[in-house]
Amino acid sequence: MTKTISDKTLKKSFFNWFFWNGCSQQAESMLGMAFGQAMAPVIDELYDSREEKAEALKRHITLFNTESQVGSICNGIVCGLEEANANKQCSPELISSAKVALIGPTSAIGDSLWVATIIPILLTICLSIAQANPATAWLGPVLYLIIYPIGTCLLSWFLFKLGKRSGLEGMQNFMATGKLHTLTETMTVLGLIVVGALTASFVSVTLPIRITRDVYDAVNNTVLENQVIFNADGVVNAIFPKILPLGLTLWVYRLYSKKKFSPLALMGIILILALLLTWIGYATGFYA
Repeated sequence: MTKTISDKTLKKSFFNWFFWNGCSQQAESMLGMAFGQAMAPVIDELYDSREEKAEALKRHITLFNTESQVGSICNGIVCGLEEANANKQCSPELISSAKVALIGPTSAIGDSLWVATIIPILLTICLSIAQANPATAWLGPVLYLIIYPIGTCLLSWFLFKLGKRSGLEGMQNFMATGKLHTLTETMTVLGLIVVGALTASFVSVTLPIRITRDVYDAVNNTVLENQVIFNADGVVNAIFPKILPLGLTLWVYRLYSKKKFSPLALMGIILILALLLTWIGYATGFYA
């Protein structure tokens, strides 16, 4: 008798992964325990003996890591492989090897497509809505709280079903055509464009250095007090618009990626610099 996974069990497996994939992250197996929990309903339905179930669970709590949303395609593929293994159509070694092989491509696509592209675009839209009108500023966060979880769930469920339907062979064919590399590069470039737009729109850095003088107006025979005759911020932005926000962003990125500064340390550095430069501004009279 052919063993198959019921729709109810597939949904239970998916929601185990969707809601709990980040609850067991640790250095030893990364997402391994969460993957094992997601596969538990499938294993319980496919295998009869206690020994078979224990062996199947052991191979799914080993080291595993991916981008969790797009990575749900791995769960779908492995569900199909476990179904084939229960019907003696593949081996446990193939399942373990497939999991390891899927870590790289699903992580690359997930980070490029979801983390670096879709989420920044959604944040940009919601931030713009929140800043457009103070009376409806609440609308931006509310839209994000609605669209993000629903969109994430729909994307993950679609990829989970796609993985179950196409199986490992479909993923291998996709990788063999070279489309994976093209998609990853495209999403990376798009993500960088989005991050650049976010930097120009939402990172604010000014150079508040001005020279003011009293100017005599010969036409009206009056003295115009505190007229700005030199504005450093205006001069810099006239030569290279938004270069200061760009410079700050690149500096923070270097500290984070190359020097391994933590986000809390970076926020502390920016806060200290802001306080120091503000004090200098008032002490020298630039902010007076």
